[in-house]
Amino acid sequence: MHRRYNSRSGSPLCLFFLVFMVLSLPWAPTSQGRVVSLETSFEEPVSSGLGGRTLLVEEVTATWCPTCANIDPELFQVADSHGSRIALIALHPSDGEDAFQPEASQSRIERLKTIQSDVADSTPTFVVEAGIPRKGYDAWNDVQRDILNTELTRQSTSQLEFEVVKTEEGYRASITTASLVEAEGSQLTFMLLQHEKAMPEGAINPGGDVRDRVLVGLAECNVDNSTITTAIGFLSADSATGCESSLTVEFEEMDSWSLILVHEATLESIEAGGSTSTFGAVELAKRPLATVSETSSATSLLLGACVALSILASIRKK
Repeated sequence: MHRRYNSRSGSPLCLFFLVFMVLSLPWAPTSQGRVVSLETSFEEPVSSGLGGRTLLVEEVTATWCPTCANIDPELFQVADSHGSRIALIALHPSDGEDAFQPEASQSRIERLKTIQSDVADSTPTFVVEAGIPRKGYDAWNDVQRDILNTELTRQSTSQLEFEVVKTEEGYRASITTASLVEAEGSQLTFMLLQHEKAMPEGAINPGGDVRDRVLVGLAECNVDNSTITTAIGFLSADSATGCESSLTVEFEEMDSWSLILVHEATLESIEAGGSTSTFGAVELAKRPLATVSETSSATSLLLGACVALSILASIRKK
């Protein structure tokens, strides 16, 4: 006995499959973030583009950690395959053993520990928007689900934009747009990441010669009183006429970097029970791009299957 094919159900089923996979698959970069080539001079200001829906994925890692060293190159490709959906940040602790121990990273780890006390108990640990810590080499499936769930439940976000221009000592970044959602006790935060940061000689090193996405700079500006509360790893940080209108940071010359602008709760607000996730974020990067052909292949395969299913339905209907 042959099962009768219902041609009317084929297309909706395929559509459901397609929507599900589109939501699950990484996306290429969109207008919510921008990656420019290493040859970009920045003699003229370069804009991040207007955005705000980028999610923070913070990884507590260490240069001495073998698992962290193994997955570091993989995460470079993972970050690019997700495009502007996420900003992936590597936090290196001040533990006396890490080869970098940037003060900016430790400050961010302490913030996360205020929310999740065990967040730094093991490496690697991933946290999406200050949510549940996901630990170990096999944690990325849970991280993917956290990203998708956060995107599906997120409401309106702050709209942010900044521009970067070359200076004699390095670069200067300035806010150009900050249309903020209402949030009591919030701050605008610049985070500076260094890509392909060289490992120093003599350090415990189970991996390659460099590490990626290392948080080396942090500047926080309290929106309520326009005060710079934290300035670590930057040459300067200023908010002469207010965080939203004039927040500016300068940082030294480096070959490959990312700068992320975030609207988020102050630590005091979090300690008082305020929101732990961000209200908006946007990123501008000067770095090479990873290959994301796997994403394109999967999408093409899925579209091809849906087309074939539609043709089959049409033939059987006739």
